[in-house]
Amino acid sequence: MKQKPEPSNIDWFILLPIAALLLFSVAFVYSASASFADVKLGSSEGLVWNHALRVIIGLFLMLIFAKVDYHVFERSTSTLMWVAYGFLVMVLVMGTEIKGASRWVRLGPLNFQPSELAKWTVVLHTAVVLSMNTAVVRTWKGGIWGVLKWTLPVSILIALQPNLSTATVIFLIVMVMMFLGDVRPGHLAIIVASGMVVAGLYAVTAEYRLRRLLAFFGGQGDEAVRYQLDQALIAFGNGGFSGVGPGQSRQRDFFLPESYGDFIFSIVGEEYGFIGIFFLMSAFILIMLRGYTVAKKAPDSFGRILAGGITTTLSIYAFVNAGVTCGILPTTGLPMPFISYGGSAVFFSAIAVGILLNISSQAGVFKRRVTRVE
Repeated sequence: MKQKPEPSNIDWFILLPIAALLLFSVAFVYSASASFADVKLGSSEGLVWNHALRVIIGLFLMLIFAKVDYHVFERSTSTLMWVAYGFLVMVLVMGTEIKGASRWVRLGPLNFQPSELAKWTVVLHTAVVLSMNTAVVRTWKGGIWGVLKWTLPVSILIALQPNLSTATVIFLIVMVMMFLGDVRPGHLAIIVASGMVVAGLYAVTAEYRLRRLLAFFGGQGDEAVRYQLDQALIAFGNGGFSGVGPGQSRQRDFFLPESYGDFIFSIVGEEYGFIGIFFLMSAFILIMLRGYTVAKKAPDSFGRILAGGITTTLSIYAFVNAGVTCGILPTTGLPMPFISYGGSAVFFSAIAVGILLNISSQAGVFKRRVTRVE
């Protein structure tokens, strides 16, 4: 009697949508950045080759980490947290200032964004803390403070860059993970309410943040922000149902700021229309549903909470970015995962998906059958 080899345990419902987003992002970035790169860099391909290289590296990182047992991270997350703290402090002391904010650290020829490392490190460490304290996680001292004492310094340091949107989103991601870790809903409500009050007070302490909020609510706010949103909405209007065609965007030609970064979603809407937006967001919905399925079937509490945290992070970033470009949410600096031009975000997100794929391979999502062959 012979046995057929077991089928591959790669979760194609996660891998294929992510790979598709990364590969299509090369075309999206090329189109959205062509005019800017032609004038600023002397070649319309000045940015796309950098992005394509990062996509290739990201795909390799994802496949490599998909083969690494996710349990190996349980022993190193505390060290990674201290490394993340160090980089965040370095940003405040010697960071590269771009557009009035210090969010990058130059490492040789590369600009590294420590908030990306900090974000995913918080997700990893929160999963470790919650899974190790299951007996006391429903108490303030035993479980809740064990998470907050690591998370709050990260949020504070990122808010001081200043980058309130990222700090707030990291805080919300941790709240979702605490919910998945069986923290009492009443305790979470108190923490979320307190966080909203603090974030609201901090938001109005700087004039530029207040102007952004006023611009969102239609008041006399930041004209640049209002202009950017108006141009994004014009792009969606130009796209209509089927789009103006790949490479035919008009808003990218110096009308829409950040057309290849935080607002690339609107360029996709202009060139590919409602159909393109539908398929793009469907990919994220599929990833979200599959990710939470993996979390539900994970073999242990660490895998469950970690898978939920990774899925929540990708989902929040995708839907917040879409909401911002459509004018549903106030303007933030959050990129569209796997689509926006970037380096640190692509690499760390790819590693996180690799970890999610490894959890899936151990989660019992796949029904393995042995077929007899005579």
